[in-house]
Amino acid sequence: MKITLLCALGMSTSLLVERMKEAAGKRELDVEIEAHSVDDIDEQLKSADVVLIGPQIRYKKNELFKKADSAKVPIDIIEMRAYGTTDGEKVLDQALGLI
Repeated sequence: MKITLLCALGMSTSLLVERMKEAAGKRELDVEIEAHSVDDIDEQLKSADVVLIGPQIRYKKNELFKKADSAKVPIDIIEMRAYGTTDGEKVLDQALGLI
């Protein structure tokens, strides 16, 4: 399973990605988790099983959700508190809950 996180430049989510990988490792889940720039959404929708977007780009929600819906890829906005505290467990649960 591939989980893709999108943010403004793909950099602010890097710590969150690492925490999510740690959480997945503890659960022995076979997942690939990556962070990318929101500008890469079209390319990422080709291979992602689920997409989560950073709360700082929620203003692009309509555009992004429309593209994801067309590609039949589940998408959601990362819960603000989980994002701010880089709670890898909670964000991983959010991603898994979309599938």
